[in-house]
Amino acid sequence: MPKILTEDQIAGFERDGFVFPVRVMSEDDALDFKARLEAYEAGTGAPIQSNMRHQVHLLFTWADELVRHPRVLDAVEDLIGPNINCYMTNFFIKEADSPDFVSWHQDSIYWGLEPHDVVTAWIALSDAPVASGAMKFLAGSHKWEEVEHTDTFDDHNLLTRGQEMKLDVVDESKAHDVALKAGEVSIHHVKLAHGSHPNTTPNRRIGLAVRYIPTHVRQVKVEGDVAVLVRGVDEYGHFQLVASPGADLDQAAVDAHDFAMQRLLGAVYSGTDIKVARP
Repeated sequence: MPKILTEDQIAGFERDGFVFPVRVMSEDDALDFKARLEAYEAGTGAPIQSNMRHQVHLLFTWADELVRHPRVLDAVEDLIGPNINCYMTNFFIKEADSPDFVSWHQDSIYWGLEPHDVVTAWIALSDAPVASGAMKFLAGSHKWEEVEHTDTFDDHNLLTRGQEMKLDVVDESKAHDVALKAGEVSIHHVKLAHGSHPNTTPNRRIGLAVRYIPTHVRQVKVEGDVAVLVRGVDEYGHFQLVASPGADLDQAAVDAHDFAMQRLLGAVYSGTDIKVARP
C-alpha cells in the first residue's frame, strides 16, 4: 500500500514520467531551510557558488536533513521501493529577474547510472510560479530512446555542460508547467525531457534537486563513486557509502564533498576532452 502517493499518482508517474505537486512539508518548514541556506550566503557575502551548489547534502547538516525528510522519502519509496540511496543533490537557484535557464535535456545521458530506475525529487524552498522559470515537463518522454544532445556551455545555462536536446523533438506547446509552492515537491524520471525559462519575477526561485536511486542501480562510467544510504538496506554495494556531515562544512564533510565531486565530474564529463573545474 502506498505511503503518501495515491494509486492514481503512481499510475500517472508510470504513464507520464512525473508527479506533482506533492506537499511534503509546511511552507514555514520550507522557508526555515531556505533561511539556513541564506544564512550561509550572508556569511560569505554572495549566493552559494559553483561546486558548492552540488552535493550540498555532504556539506551541510540541514541539506542532509532535507534528503532524509520522511515525507520526501515516503513519496520516493512509493515509486522506487524501500531501499534508497541519495546519489546527488543540486541547487537550482534563479536570482530575481535572472536570465538563467535550463535547456531541454534528459538527465540519463550524463550520469552513468544503470538501470534507469532513477528519480529526481525537486524540493521547492521558495514559491516557484511559472513566471519564475518553473520547470517544464514533456509527458511520456521518459519512454523515448535517449535523444542526441549538444554541449553549448552557455554562460546562463544552469546545466554543467549546457547540454541541449535536438530541438526538433521538443514540442513546447505540449509541455506541462511545474509550478510549485514552498514545501511542495515534484518527482520526475531520469529520462524525462525537461527544461525551464528565465526568472522574470522580483523574487529568488530556489529548489533543491535530490537524485534518488534504488540500491540495485550502479555507476558504469567511473569507479569508486559514492552515495548516501537514506532508507532501508544496501545489499548490493555498488557505491561507497558516505556518512552524514557531523557539522556544517567541517573538514570531514569538505573532504567527502571533494571526493564526491571528483567522481561526479568524471561521470558528467565522460566522453569530452574538457578538463575544467565546473560546474
